[in-house]
Order: sequence, then C-alpha cells, then structure tokens
Amino acid sequence: MGSELFKMRQQVASCRKCKLWQTRGKAVFGEGPEDANVMLVGLGPGYHENIDGRPFVGAAGKLLDELLELSGLKREDVYITNVIKCYLPKNRATQEEITTCTPYLDQQIDLIKPPIIIPLGNVAAGYLLDKFGQQMAPMREMHMKVVSVSTLFLTTKIIPMYHPAAALRNPGLKDRINADWRRLGTTLKTHQIVR
Repeated sequence: MGSELFKMRQQVASCRKCKLWQTRGKAVFGEGPEDANVMLVGLGPGYHENIDGRPFVGAAGKLLDELLELSGLKREDVYITNVIKCYLPKNRATQEEITTCTPYLDQQIDLIKPPIIIPLGNVAAGYLLDKFGQQMAPMREMHMKVVSVSTLFLTTKIIPMYHPAAALRNPGLKDRINADWRRLGTTLKTHQIVR
C-alpha cells in the first residue's frame, strides 16, 4: 500500500471526529489495488465488517462477489470502500457523520484516480454526484446511468447501482440488479476496463 493510503488508514483507525468511534470494533478503510480501474463505494460497515475490518464481508458482500463475477470483474481487481468508515449500528448515517467522514473518501479518490466509480445505493450515489456537481434522482431512474465527470485532477465515470443489500431486503429486485451487473460488464468492455 502506498505511503499516503497507509497513513490515511492509520488516521481512520484512530479517528474520533464523530461519535461512531465509540461503537467501532475495527475501522473499515477499504481494500484493493492502488491503481484500480474500478472503485466501489458503499454506505458503511455493518456487523461483520466491524469485526473483520474489511468492506463487504457479510451477506451483502457475498452477493457483491456474485455480481462482480456477472460483470467480469474480480474482487481483487477493484478497490472497495465506503462513505462511512466506522460501524453504523442502525445502518443509517446522519448528514453530520457523512460530512465528517467523506474527506477520507475524497482523498482515496484523489490518490487512486479510478476511471470508473460505482456508488452502491442512494447515500453513496447522492454524495458522489453532488461532489461532482451532478443531480441525483431516485435509484430506479439512476441505476446504470453513466455520468461522465471531469475536474482538474480527475476524469471518471460514475455509474450508480443498487446496493446489494437492496436485493436481500427486496428479492423482487434481484433480477434487475443481476441484469445491471451484466450490462456493466458490457459497458466496462466498451471502455476497455475489462477484457
């Protein structure tokens, strides 16, 4: 891991900028190659992630692994992180917690410079689209829309997707989510992100 990401991981592990540190077992900084072409951004760590210190290791993580496979991606080839780095006991983040924690995500994006960012769910999509001056719409309208953004330091495509947990809560979404990830595979091939 590059020295900047390593330093940031240490900062996150001892962060006390909001009250979430009080229920934190292990901070969940993120994992994957520093030069990943694809970055996945979820909401925040759940119970299993809080124990392991790794993103997406519970039931939603198992489903995410299957979805990655549908798109032709492998978990070890993508960078996976969250908007919030500490355990969210009720799986909800306040605006204050988002505002406090997202500078870490912003730095991860600045350092990795992924050509594709896939926000998983409304909170991640809303934050990232707003960050780059784009409009958020309901996920039923936004999912799999490719939004191209460019700044002085980064050119990337944001592709909002349903969070895998949405399929666990609402099995009726599973077919749509599977179809999205298959379409994502085609999109990534078009942009020569996967072969």
